[in-house]
Formats: sequence, C-alpha cells, structure tokens
Amino acid sequence: MSQNKNTWELAEGHIAGSLSQGEVSELNARLASDIEFANEFNEAANLIRSMEGNGKQKRFRSMLRDVHEKQTAGKVIKKGLNIVLPAHFWRTAAVAATVAILTSTITIWSLKPSLNKSESQYNNISREVKDIKKVQAQQQVTQNQLIQKVNKNIPAPPPSDVKYTGTGFALTNDGYFVTAYHVISDEDSVYILDHDGDYYKAFLVNFNAEADVAILKVEKKNFHFGKGEVPYVFANSKAGLGSQIYTVGYPKDDMVYSEGYISAKNGFQNNELQYTLSLPAGHGQSGSPVIDGKGNLLGLLTAVGSQGEANTYAVSSKALLELLHTIPNANSLHLPKANKLSRLNRESQIEKMQPYTFSVKVYKK
Repeated sequence: MSQNKNTWELAEGHIAGSLSQGEVSELNARLASDIEFANEFNEAANLIRSMEGNGKQKRFRSMLRDVHEKQTAGKVIKKGLNIVLPAHFWRTAAVAATVAILTSTITIWSLKPSLNKSESQYNNISREVKDIKKVQAQQQVTQNQLIQKVNKNIPAPPPSDVKYTGTGFALTNDGYFVTAYHVISDEDSVYILDHDGDYYKAFLVNFNAEADVAILKVEKKNFHFGKGEVPYVFANSKAGLGSQIYTVGYPKDDMVYSEGYISAKNGFQNNELQYTLSLPAGHGQSGSPVIDGKGNLLGLLTAVGSQGEANTYAVSSKALLELLHTIPNANSLHLPKANKLSRLNRESQIEKMQPYTFSVKVYKK
C-alpha cells in the first residue's frame, strides 16, 4: 500500500473498488492490527458513504469553484502570496457541508422504524432506496428475459417501488431464511434477489423485534437455494473475544466482503444476545451472516454505532436458535449438521456461500 495515500484516499479507493488486490490485503491487515487507524478509516468511510446520497464530491468542488469565480469576476486581483491548499481541504469542506445537511434532516430520520434505541448511538443498516429512477432502470427486464422467467415459473419483481433493502441468508435449503427484523418490519411484500438475478416472493414465519431477528420462507413450491445442503453450521455458544470473523452482504448490487474481529462479547448497552465487532459495514448489510474462519455462523449484522465509532453490532446465533424453537413446526426445519466450509480457504468459502446469501427487497404500495 502506498505510504503516500492518506486515510481519505484509502477509504475512497476501498469504496470505489479501485484498490489493487495487494493494497486491499495490506489495508485489511492494517485495519486488524491498528485500532487507531481502523477508527479513523471507518469514520472516513462512513462519511464518504453519507455524502453519496447528497451529491458527489466532484459536484461540490465544482460548485465551490463557480462561487469563487462569480465573486472574483470583474474585480482587480491584487498580487500577493499564493497559498496552495492541500488535497484534503476539499474533502474537509465536503464533509462539513454533508454534516450540515444531515443535521437539518435529523427530524425526518427520527421517524424511521427503530428498536427503541437512540439513533445517535445505534443505527440500523438496512438501506432505504430513494433514487427511484435508478432503481426502476435497474429493474427493467427485457421481453426475452420475462419470457424466460415465465417459462421457469419464476416471478418477476412487483410493479411497485422497492423501499428498503437488506441481506438474508439460508437456514435450510428448502426456502427458510433469516434477516434482521427491522429490514422487513414495515413491509407490504418481501422478495429475495438471488445471485442469478431471479426474484422470489417470501412470507414472514416468525420474528423477535427486541432481538431484531426475523425468519421468512420463500413461497415457491419445491424451492431450493442451492444444489446441496447449506454449507455452514450455526454456533451454539458465543465465540471468544478477538476471534477473526468476516461477512458477505449486499450494500450494493453485487456481493461485498468485509472482515474484522470480535471486539466485545456483548453488544449495544451490554446486550448479551449481541456481539460488538470491529468490522466495516454499510447500509444494505443488515441481516448479513457473521462467520468465523472455520465456517461457523456466529450471528447476523444489525447496526452500526454513531459516526466516529468503529463499532458494528451483530445479533448472536443464540438469539436465532431461541427464535427457531418457538416455531410450531420447528422440528421440520432441519438445520445443517455438516460444516462444509471448515477446510476451505477464504475464497472457496465465499464461493460456496453465494447461493445461500442474497439481497432482501422490501416493497410498499
């Protein structure tokens, strides 16, 4: 990793996907070993993601230049000392503008569904879709594709607009899956979008709002996520402090990988059903699986701390298993018993997980 790149440049490159494989590996190693750098990096990444919804940095820079040119037009500019501003000046200015915008909209944010926890400290990471035109363009399917879906008896997405997105992962291969409850709590209909680009409607089976866990099932008869049994197993007890973990989820249209470690065995306000993680996470990753290096599923992502904090919170698999026991037909749910990830390298583990991890789409009429 080039030593000339500052934290902002690294965060921008990581989010844009422009870092080389070597830079990504070196960045992950530094994030795991340098807590102070990890905090600074996560804060920069969170602010950059926030700015994406309120205008690109280039547009902001252009606006500042236009204002400056109008103010100086027609004026005699006196010769004097030329001061070259460092590159990060523009980022600092953009951050200040973004903070002002976010502050003005905090009242609106307070109306969003929550777990009765302070939004300034515990922020759900489902993604609210606001750019309807972009989403509609992405969801347009050609006539031939529609014909193929009809022939395969695969439902197309509903005509209404998607409102929230999150991530889900399979409990069993016959259609049962789990996500964070806050993702689907205000829904008219829920679909999953699998790695092949196919939509399947799902219905709610059971949930625990306090634990923020929901179990759903795909409606399609004889549905299967993949060709074999779910490849991971669910941990019966909590993992230890410092355990290395990773997650895959859908903050974007493509699957995104993140890694980190368990920084506290309990979660927000010492919640024993949660973990506190040092792991980068963004909106759309609520419900993403948290897995250790041996392929044990430890829980699911649900929230991040306030800006300036490096904390990410995950509901432990214990809460999920407790919810499963309350389902009337729980005995018919055959959770995986064989861990097919334990002897695989990380790349192979992720490849195995792809059919069993997917985007969750929430629609409202």
